Amino acid sequence: MDATLIAVAALWGAAAGLLLPRAAYRFSVEPEEPWRDACPAGHALTGPARGWLGPARCAACAVAVPSLPAAAAPQAPVPAGQGRYAPSAAAPVVTLLACVALAAAAGARPEAVVWVLLAPVAVLLAVIDRRVHRLPDALTLPLAGAAAVLLGGAALLPGHGGSWTSALLGGVALGGFYFVLFLINPNGMGFGDVKLALALGVALGWYGWAVLFAGGFAGFLFGALYGAGLMLARRAGRRTGIPFGPFMVAGALIGLLSGGIAS
Repeated sequence: MDATLIAVAALWGAAAGLLLPRAAYRFSVEPEEPWRDACPAGHALTGPARGWLGPARCAACAVAVPSLPAAAAPQAPVPAGQGRYAPSAAAPVVTLLACVALAAAAGARPEAVVWVLLAPVAVLLAVIDRRVHRLPDALTLPLAGAAAVLLGGAALLPGHGGSWTSALLGGVALGGFYFVLFLINPNGMGFGDVKLALALGVALGWYGWAVLFAGGFAGFLFGALYGAGLMLARRAGRRTGIPFGPFMVAGALIGLLSGGIAS
């Protein structure tokens, strides 16, 4: 059963991961913009789900031929690689590995399905935050709601390894902790981090307070090490802002893996 679950998780992670580059490109905008509707050259993004599903390559850019006088000889099409508007390797690989690791750690428990379903969204948020230091409400709030609802369903099934009550309390605790940090230093901690903490707290809280603490602490540790590395390399100062979302997600992954293995 575990081998089948891991295989399904790998397929899901690969399929969902291939869709992340376009979504990450569309969401990687300034705070006052909701999302992009066109490639860098201005061609409209089309495809299923109103253009949200599709490759990170603009077909119009790949075949576009500049306007020329009638007497001029036509030029060759733009090489296909120039039509790419977003990296397409790292996010799918990370998504696949995360889904496989979560499925293997949780085993044949109901929450394994929840982790695998939500992992691509968490990776997407990490990618967006790394690019533009932004965690869109259109992703953070639905992620928190989905985590609470899906874990509520998992709690009704036999063989689950956590508690829905502690999951909800975990979301309140971690979200409240980040909110306090935001009030103390709004320039160092964004409100998007607070909303992401709600979702991660729900997930970590499922396995109890020890896992919640471990996952939350790991996120801060990863962020501190990254910041220290930048300072040592003289690429940042003490007041330089860094995207904290990727480290929050990485810390939560560590916490869920440890919680799944221990439960």
